[in-house]
Amino acid sequence: MFMSGCVKRYFLLISGLFFMGLGISLITKSSLGTPPISSIPYVLCLIYPVTFGELTFIFSLLFLLGEILLLGRNFPKNQYPQVFVGFFLGLFVDLGMLIVSSIQPAQYLWQISILLIGCVILALGIYLQVTANVIMNPGEGLVQIIAVRTKIRFGLIKIIFDSLLVTGAIIISLIHFGTLNGIREGTVISAGLVGYIIILISAMMNKINFQAWLSK
Repeated sequence: MFMSGCVKRYFLLISGLFFMGLGISLITKSSLGTPPISSIPYVLCLIYPVTFGELTFIFSLLFLLGEILLLGRNFPKNQYPQVFVGFFLGLFVDLGMLIVSSIQPAQYLWQISILLIGCVILALGIYLQVTANVIMNPGEGLVQIIAVRTKIRFGLIKIIFDSLLVTGAIIISLIHFGTLNGIREGTVISAGLVGYIIILISAMMNKINFQAWLSK
């Protein structure tokens, strides 16, 4: 019974990471920006011969390193597998970019539609990954540790964290291109909308007793 529940949770984790990668890819392909957490990796992949997914993995490692530096010996050993979470997320971002490679939205209404679909898929992925409750995503883990250390609400730290990432992406883009690449209104829309979609998905899952199925 324990193994059954464990298998379900890891299946949810991998599924969640897949949908996160696909959602990030769709939002990016909308040509209206990329999610805040992916902003710097995306801008850098436009500059250097490294894929979006590879840079996503590299930044996941940097976030994990930040967690370890902040907690030192108190860093939970069971969270070291966050390395694999970062790896699979990066893998699924590249796979997602391949899946949606044929999408080239030209009209603004079509771009908005792709953006919104991407937000829904990203929100589903985040919900599944969080619900699995197995291993944290390095980015969220770093935000949580900072929130605990500073005694500031997680939501506020998350806003500051995302804002710093977007600011960094803007600076890098302006330095290398002289204009904004990868940062547009879609970045702001995805940042504000995804959380509300997660709440809606959670409410829907509660109605079908999803947590009860997971616990069996």
